[in-house]
Amino acid sequence: MLINIGNHEFTEVWDGVLYKKLSNYPDITDWEIRNIIEFIEYEKEHRRECKIICENEEILYLINKAKNNKEKYKDVLKPEKITECTACPKRKGCMTDLVCHTTSLDNAMSILKCGKLLSAINVRKVPIEQLITESRNAAGDPADYFEYIMFAWGNCQAGDRLVMERELGHFPTDEDLSVNFTPGIRFYFQYNKLIQHPACTYDGVLPMKVKDEVILKDWMHKIVIPLHEKENIQSSIPEYLNDKVLYVKNDCNDIWEWSEKVYTLVSS
Repeated sequence: MLINIGNHEFTEVWDGVLYKKLSNYPDITDWEIRNIIEFIEYEKEHRRECKIICENEEILYLINKAKNNKEKYKDVLKPEKITECTACPKRKGCMTDLVCHTTSLDNAMSILKCGKLLSAINVRKVPIEQLITESRNAAGDPADYFEYIMFAWGNCQAGDRLVMERELGHFPTDEDLSVNFTPGIRFYFQYNKLIQHPACTYDGVLPMKVKDEVILKDWMHKIVIPLHEKENIQSSIPEYLNDKVLYVKNDCNDIWEWSEKVYTLVSS
């Protein structure tokens, strides 16, 4: 795997490259160093070596020094807000008190009926080689990624964007994300609670991910369901989750307003 550190638009992994965005390039924070070390360690566990490139020699020096002093960084506390990505118009950063997993209506109904979030390999029950080669794996994720449930920060729109992409069969256009925007179902968790899950891990990219399954009864914080889906999904919700559900009207202009609206409701 290649780690490309620079003033990118945001942090992402694509086709075997981690494009690591720094919040204030060329300065690098202890939190960002911790994430890079976590990425290297995760990749090493899965027998993939990492090469680091960066135009700034001071950053390379700091990272190489930190690799030999990993204990110093493993307990670095997360900021209340991370500003590597500043795309959202209001917050200009990721709020870190909550994480969420966003999915389609059909998938959400299956999740609610079985009472668990499941990794892709456990949901699909097909050979992992098939998951790797499917067109929906546009980023070229390796096999182990499909063993985990992925989480985004609570005010992030990436989950809804991915749900739309898979339903449309192409990358959403600006029109898809505004006048034609259809929200997915969001499963919200408290960061400080879910990190205690015995199968929780950090890959240096996502806030966290959990291997195999997350039992809703034990970990669920809130579930956000677009109001127009209430009749479709209500019968799938087990009684023990009724007080966790928020039905929210989508009266927003675009995906950004929706993300802000639901995050504000859930975090209040």
